[in-house]
Amino acid sequence: MSMIAIAVYGLFMAGLGVYSSRRVESQEDYLVAGRKLPLWLAWGTLLATWFGAGTIIGASEAAREEGVRGTLLDPFASGLALIVAGLFFARPMWNLQLLTMGDFFARRYGPRTEVFSSVVQAASYFPWLAAQFVALGGLLSIELGVPVEWTTSGAACFVLLLTASGGMWSVTLTDTAQAFILLVALTILGHTFFASVGEGSASGGLADTWQKTPADLRTLLPESYGLAWLVWTSTLVSGVLGNIPGQDLMQRVFAARSAKVAAQACMLAGGVYLAFGLLPVALGLASRVALPEADSSGILTLLAAKVLSGPMRMVFVVALLSIIVSTATSALLSPASLLSRNVFEHMEWFKQRPLATNRYCVVASMLLSLSLAFAGSSVLSLLEQALEISLVALLVPFLAAFFWRPSRDRSGVLAIVSGGLIWAVHTLGSTWLLPASIDPSQATNWQSFWLIPSALLGLLASAIGYGLSEVHGRKYS
Repeated sequence: MSMIAIAVYGLFMAGLGVYSSRRVESQEDYLVAGRKLPLWLAWGTLLATWFGAGTIIGASEAAREEGVRGTLLDPFASGLALIVAGLFFARPMWNLQLLTMGDFFARRYGPRTEVFSSVVQAASYFPWLAAQFVALGGLLSIELGVPVEWTTSGAACFVLLLTASGGMWSVTLTDTAQAFILLVALTILGHTFFASVGEGSASGGLADTWQKTPADLRTLLPESYGLAWLVWTSTLVSGVLGNIPGQDLMQRVFAARSAKVAAQACMLAGGVYLAFGLLPVALGLASRVALPEADSSGILTLLAAKVLSGPMRMVFVVALLSIIVSTATSALLSPASLLSRNVFEHMEWFKQRPLATNRYCVVASMLLSLSLAFAGSSVLSLLEQALEISLVALLVPFLAAFFWRPSRDRSGVLAIVSGGLIWAVHTLGSTWLLPASIDPSQATNWQSFWLIPSALLGLLASAIGYGLSEVHGRKYS
């Protein structure tokens, strides 16, 4: 049954991808779907992109181990990021008529910041994409009984087909279909599980779960000591604002058919994301009572196996595949768009072949990410942290260019380099110099410095680099 369900899913998605390729006639079609996405497609692709395995699996595991506090970043901060984008950024960014975030930095700063920002952000997507390939390969290997090397390679080729065939059109159509599958599966799992523990009443099961959860696990706020509040605030601010300059978000804003649709899509997707994102959190809390001896890893899958029948379990497996594939297609299209548009098109040969260059970069990005997927878990876990560097390096120059007019190209470059460099030094230092387990409330002053979130220090360094460059530039201009 697993093989049949997965085959039907794969054929349907491949069909959508091939169908969408007929709509692609220009680079604008490939990168931003011709700026023609209606509201239902725009919010569908945003929701599917945001609703990754981290929300479904990660939030449930974090809720089980740390309570609601452990889910601050996902779904709360991530959902708020979409709403904030819709309220303040989507309309003005759409009105600029851009194709990529690299175009924004090129227009507001210059070619050097364009290339620097595009390379930094593109590089941060590769380990993230590799992690999706690993997750897909592992899930398919379990369900099909095939060696994981084969399933990982096959999954990468499948993601390549969906992305390369129709670009943003293909990603949008498949994302929206996969978002529907996900919402149906989550609703079935949540209702079935809570009805089973609530003697036939899902609301009764939810209320019972909340009552049985210890009070200290039911709060979103941090513990009382100062460093905990600093980490909590940094996580919230980074989660809400750090996603705003991301290519994966803004590419969907640019693809909407109007500024109004772009703003509405962000806010609608954010609201639905928060609402449905609470289900994995609730299931994670409930698992503490339902499966007290189970390992937190993969707890949602264990709950599904416990309460879902054979056919419904297959729906859940397909939903897991869907969310990972939707994340992977976005993670593949985003860096390829930046590299093709904002790096390689500075060379005349590629500039004359924009659509072909887009597809070349999709293939190259897939191959690079697949090689990282086979690099080993220890290497990949370290590289996955690189996703943060695009946040600490790009947020300050983005906000500065969005609200003000930078005086020169060098300001953007210095903001990117200084933020990324300090983040990298602090991240490596905290990894090497801190004990494997440490109680933050008992840390020495030296240890407390290394416990400060690297993202916070990186943002501060980025702001200082930008500010010094602007002051120097205006003084001697």
